[in-house]
Amino acid sequence: MTHFLRSEKKPEGHKLEDLLMQLRADILHRCEVISADPRQEALQVMANNVKILGLMSEAINLALDSTRVLDRSFGPSQAAHGGPPRIGKADAA
Repeated sequence: MTHFLRSEKKPEGHKLEDLLMQLRADILHRCEVISADPRQEALQVMANNVKILGLMSEAINLALDSTRVLDRSFGPSQAAHGGPPRIGKADAA
């Protein structure tokens, strides 16, 4: 069973790309808060966050691509309405 992602057993779950975009927005907010802090620790955290943001953007693009592939091949997901998965097997739990 998934904890955050939408599935036939969790129709109220989220799409991966939506979670990643929300997380990216939170990191951007955090960057704004520390952007004027000249301390070495803040500079290191900012540098790390910038790298993380780049990786998250790549992950978002991959998630969006997967959604496009599934939509094109199998039509819109019905998981939000308790429908079966478009690929793979249904959750056993």
